[in-house]
Amino acid sequence: MKRLFLLAVLLALAAPAAASAARADLRVTYWPEGRGSGTPLRWTLRCEPAGGSLPRAADACRKLGAMSRPFAVPPKDQVCTEIYGGPQEAIVAGTHAGRRIWIKLGRSNGCEIARFHRLRFLVPGFVGGGPT
Repeated sequence: MKRLFLLAVLLALAAPAAASAARADLRVTYWPEGRGSGTPLRWTLRCEPAGGSLPRAADACRKLGAMSRPFAVPPKDQVCTEIYGGPQEAIVAGTHAGRRIWIKLGRSNGCEIARFHRLRFLVPGFVGGGPT
């Protein structure tokens, strides 16, 4: 009985840690008018503990922690609508949950637009419309 109680206590203590944001150290570079047009905007984000120059870093860390595979590579055979959402581009690079990441966010088709909007909390300078 003592073992079950101890196991229950350990699981209860571990649950909040599992729900928190994974360790992250990210650099975000954003070109509002597309790469090669003007000076990019730049931010940093650290999680565990939350910090960096990204506004509302703690909120961004919570959002990242709630997402399943936020930086997963889209399938190569994914069918996307031929819709143009604008010239905005961003690069997110660094580490997340112990893995190195480098992703490009763009708006040249429906799939890219959806991905950009899913991660737009990492790009505070982005003001374009689209899915929330």
